[in-house]
Amino acid sequence: MVQEGVLQRIGRGKFTLGEGKNFVPEISSATKSIFKKLKAEFPFANLCVWNTSVLNEFMLHQPNQFFVLVETDKETTNAIFYFLREIKKSVFVEPTNDILEKYIINEQEVFIVKPRISEAPTQNINGIETATIEKILVDIFCDDVIFLAQQGAEMRTIFKEAFAKYTINQSKMLRYADRRRKKEELNQFVKTVSNLWQ
Repeated sequence: MVQEGVLQRIGRGKFTLGEGKNFVPEISSATKSIFKKLKAEFPFANLCVWNTSVLNEFMLHQPNQFFVLVETDKETTNAIFYFLREIKKSVFVEPTNDILEKYIINEQEVFIVKPRISEAPTQNINGIETATIEKILVDIFCDDVIFLAQQGAEMRTIFKEAFAKYTINQSKMLRYADRRRKKEELNQFVKTVSNLWQ
């Protein structure tokens, strides 16, 4: 029934009616270029690169500034930071609210390097390792510094839109939230915004 489109899989042993639609973000040429440069320089690094502009399709209020998030193994975080500093000027490692407020005001493109959480759900799109919708939603929920523009009522809108447009794998999402120690809080939050959540 899944192959015929009658049911879509939303978790281990969980299904809902209708054909699934996977989230495949558009990857800009700038993001592709950065990923390829990083992969050439750090071939063994476990990379995930994505741009917060992919959230625009879910948001009511459009931010005028975007972050390119570069996630990598803890051991290569600093090396990647210094490598990016050579080719880009606005690069930060796990910035605080204070740093973001002080230094990124007039910057159009900001790079944020952060350690990649093990077992974070990613997808490969044309050779670029990027975030899945499950990872993006959990990251917004867990990080109110980098995703300050996506908090409050905006976060509710993002979750509602994402659930309405795409197939969300609940098991994958909760497993990653568990890695970030926010499984129960996320579970409760999603129940308040989605009637699809069991």
